[in-house]
Amino acid sequence: KPGVTLQRAQAEMTIRLKPEVNTYPDEHRGHDQVTAYPLWRSPFGANLFFSTLLPMLMAISGFVLLLACANVANLMLVRNIARRREMAVRMSLGATRWRLVRQLLVESIVLALSGGVIAMLMTVWTSGSMARFVPQMDFPFYLSIEADRTVLAAAFVFSLITGIVFGVLPALRASSEAPGGVLKEATHGMSGGSRQARLTSALAVAQVSLSLLLLVCAGLFIRSFINAQQIDPGFSSHNIVMASYDLFGAGYTEPRGIQFDRQLLSRLETVPGVQSVMLTNRTPLTFGGGSTSVKPEGFVPPPNVSMETQVAIVSPKYFATLQLPLAKGRDFTEHDGKEAQRVIIVNQTFADRYWPGQEPIGKQVVSDLTNESFTVVGIARNAKYNQLNEAPTPFVYLPLYQVYRAGMTINARVSGDPLTFAKSVEQVIHELNADVVAFDITTLDVRRQLSTIGVRIGGTFVGAFGVLALVLAAIGVYGVTSYTTNQRTHEIGIRLALGASRADVLRLILGRGILLTVLGLVIGLGIAFGVTRFLQSLLLGVSSTDALTFLAVALLLSAVVLVACFIPARRAMRVDPMQALRYE
Repeated sequence: KPGVTLQRAQAEMTIRLKPEVNTYPDEHRGHDQVTAYPLWRSPFGANLFFSTLLPMLMAISGFVLLLACANVANLMLVRNIARRREMAVRMSLGATRWRLVRQLLVESIVLALSGGVIAMLMTVWTSGSMARFVPQMDFPFYLSIEADRTVLAAAFVFSLITGIVFGVLPALRASSEAPGGVLKEATHGMSGGSRQARLTSALAVAQVSLSLLLLVCAGLFIRSFINAQQIDPGFSSHNIVMASYDLFGAGYTEPRGIQFDRQLLSRLETVPGVQSVMLTNRTPLTFGGGSTSVKPEGFVPPPNVSMETQVAIVSPKYFATLQLPLAKGRDFTEHDGKEAQRVIIVNQTFADRYWPGQEPIGKQVVSDLTNESFTVVGIARNAKYNQLNEAPTPFVYLPLYQVYRAGMTINARVSGDPLTFAKSVEQVIHELNADVVAFDITTLDVRRQLSTIGVRIGGTFVGAFGVLALVLAAIGVYGVTSYTTNQRTHEIGIRLALGASRADVLRLILGRGILLTVLGLVIGLGIAFGVTRFLQSLLLGVSSTDALTFLAVALLLSAVVLVACFIPARRAMRVDPMQALRYE
């Protein structure tokens, strides 16, 4: 409601829940509060991924922007060295410090806005790139990402702020020196000073640190993507066509609905190429879900511990169709109907948690879906139900013919391309009732791809950011090393004239580059260990502090930066002592 804050709505809903909690204390153990979420970061479905992924991508792009700012600021500091005499002359002729700062800031802002214009064009060009990660399917999953006026205005504002950020430090530095001293230095052939070198070196260290952080994030996502292809979900997703339908809108009662489901399965099994078929209200690794509060026989829950357990309502041949093996017991059969004994299948984690060291087959489980007691007839192997990176969790399966649901999803394992069977599935449904609509027709492989969309987007974008960061760090360190080498040309000439070898000069120049690199790596590793912990929920099969990734990134960054340092060092080795001594 307009004017109602999230906190107020949440508090009111919690108050309204209290009578239910008092009336049904067993069903509300640990569930006596309401948590409200904005729709964009709902804890269910696709928003669960994107509410974490998109802010993370924004933060990483912010780090790239800082890295670029540090790089440009470094280059402008070096460039302003050549203009120190010009600035000193201007100040000697009466220009104020604010006048010089304003001039240099205008230059940096023009530079930043020029980059912003290019960025806006690239934004318009690439605005649909994220939607390409969504596979083609008959499923309402749409990433509405457009380069609208808000995005372009934000790009303009960020460009303006960026120009000020990377321009203010060089501007203040260039306008802070006394004109007389600068002109005297220039007369003696000197340029810059130790403070200038320390500042550029500090910026280079910052670039290495930020680059390492970005590369570590990219490495973790890339390893996650590789792991996503190798993780065993506990079932086979290949060659399964899916189609959903809902009998409620067609006016089916429970007895008629069960009869429809039986006839549908019977007819689908006769379709040529269909190897096995089943119905379920929940297919693994899809965005659907459901839970039930359970009371396992002989288990006394500790105080305030929720007994809410994830559940799927399935038809016979569910486990055979998904090739999800049973560790013990039997599958549901056609005879598990309303008149038969109530039965349930639990997974291995459920059995180990509530009946450790006991025989689960024959145990009783009360479910709040029907408030009936169900007898365990089978133990299923663990599977991945919601995400590939989830820990083993308790799960129960209830038979469709005993716990009816109007909305179900067909899963048919076929020989050949699953989508070629889509028309046959629709035709069978319409033969039974033309008013029943088949929707969300897709394959289980496509749904599995959706479960890894966050890792694929993260790996692609963060990987691109990481490569950009690597290039920026190499340019930054090269610029600093080249600048300091040029500053020491006179010194290098004296060393060579006094008998120093070319190898001594190489070690001298490389030593500074190595020092900057080591400092940047140490600081970057510390930052990365702290920041990457926030990525753990998005990673698959890899720790946020994975030692292999950290080591590989550190070695890669070191190699690239050292190559950047070697180029000016090699140039310094070739300095002619006579020319260097005349260097001005």
